[in-house]
Amino acid sequence: MNVQFTARKAVLTPEIQEYCRKRLSRLKGLSEEILDVNVILGVQRGVSKAEIHVMAKGTSLLVTEETRDMMSSLNRAFDSLEKKVKKEREKWRERKRRGGREWKERAPSTEAAEPEKRIIRASYFSPKPMSLDEAVVQLEVKNREVFVFHREGSEQWSVIYRRKDGNYGLVEPE
Repeated sequence: MNVQFTARKAVLTPEIQEYCRKRLSRLKGLSEEILDVNVILGVQRGVSKAEIHVMAKGTSLLVTEETRDMMSSLNRAFDSLEKKVKKEREKWRERKRRGGREWKERAPSTEAAEPEKRIIRASYFSPKPMSLDEAVVQLEVKNREVFVFHREGSEQWSVIYRRKDGNYGLVEPE
């Protein structure tokens, strides 16, 4: 882990550096993936500001705290940084666990899962009465598998369908 200190209109004492390194060593125990840490200290109009930029594998975190005292700002910043690192670590664990579950679900199962049956509405019928030959022509022209029609001279519905062998089937109520 590379640690860089920057002071903007502030005094960077060895005690502050030692305190930061001590708190960062605790942070290293939480996550081994931390690559770079930039600690930026600044004073402006009597307000001490502590910024901590953490670059880790796959993520970067930024924490900013302002108080009247530099050590207080650093303490608050490190506390909130520890919370953020723990939260990121939990997110990472959850993503990893979910990814494992999804992988198992995607794997082909030994049992063939039955697909869900759906009803799809279609208007493959003719309201006007027609002969059987006209119904066959309509089935061919509209390139359908099934066609429902009124038979001439009858008030009952009939169904003509294309069979797998290339012939036509007719269903009439009795």
